[in-house]
Amino acid sequence: MEIDSGGLVDHIYEAAVIPEMWPNVLSQLMRFGGGDGALLFTTDGNDFRYVTSPGFEAGTAEYVAEGWPARTDRAARLFAKQHAGFLTDLDVYTAEEMETEPVFRDFLRPRGFGWGVASAITVPSGDRLIFNVERAFSRGPITGDIVARLDTLRPHLARAATMSARLRLQTVKVAAQVLDVVNIPAAILGWQAQVLAVNDGCSALLGSTIREARRLTLNNPKADRLLAPALETLAAKRPTSICSIPIPATEERGPLILHVLPVRRAAADLFNAASAIVIFTPVALGEAPDLTVLSGLFDLTGAEARVARELTACRTVEEIAAQAGVSVNTIRTQLKSVLAKTGTRRQAELVGLLAGMAPTNRRRP
Repeated sequence: MEIDSGGLVDHIYEAAVIPEMWPNVLSQLMRFGGGDGALLFTTDGNDFRYVTSPGFEAGTAEYVAEGWPARTDRAARLFAKQHAGFLTDLDVYTAEEMETEPVFRDFLRPRGFGWGVASAITVPSGDRLIFNVERAFSRGPITGDIVARLDTLRPHLARAATMSARLRLQTVKVAAQVLDVVNIPAAILGWQAQVLAVNDGCSALLGSTIREARRLTLNNPKADRLLAPALETLAAKRPTSICSIPIPATEERGPLILHVLPVRRAAADLFNAASAIVIFTPVALGEAPDLTVLSGLFDLTGAEARVARELTACRTVEEIAAQAGVSVNTIRTQLKSVLAKTGTRRQAELVGLLAGMAPTNRRRP
């Protein structure tokens, strides 16, 4: 089926603002480029996000599940060429190299593929995108006339990708600004925990609470040690048990709780660079949160929240056990879990945090 290039260009620009249209565009790109499958993916060397033409999803999912993005230099070679157009596999590998390169030998050819043509694009958000058309191995290498056809689309694909990236980055900035309206300091993080945007409230914390670095970094060493693994698991797309982190008071401000809120998005939207929203909420001085708030702040169970609340009310472990009708060891086990989830090491630290008490060396007005 012959594809009208003018109609395809229109659809490319529509997909720039409506990401759900990319599978249809890729289906047309596949036919326009004489292929049997097409995908658009973005990679930074660690993260690999993609959308495919219909029917190509299962094979691509298998490719990712088996770790091939990190096992082959196919994308790296393509970017190294710095070519503003499409290149075939034979432009980045010799025929001899393709015979021994594992991605061709062990993955693509056993599945009937092995000839590809692709174009690499770097967009302002820092993401690196590749438009890739794959062809069945039995049909032979992709010819120069097909590359020339695809090259006529490359400027439109690059502009559409840039447009999508800018629109998504603007959306991220607006999200941070909206939180400013309700007086919530917030930062939007990318997939490598880098700061994409902050609102005015978060900017005011620069110096006293956070500092400029490759990733979001807290001045308080203990709090930052809790934040680091939370951000690492976020980048790896694994669930993290640490979602709320206490930050002790300083001379400039009272104690805070930092919350890491993962951003869930459609797989088709490759250009949404945000992985999480980080918000900072103050701890009310002299007032311990109720059970619901405690549970929400630190992901405590109901029993753990009750232990934390009773300790703040100056009750001993023995008194809490007697009141709950359980053993002292049970309460101690629950207390140990509460300490771990709140990032505190001693009972006194926990009580001080929950009561909103400042450190003893904090100046009094």
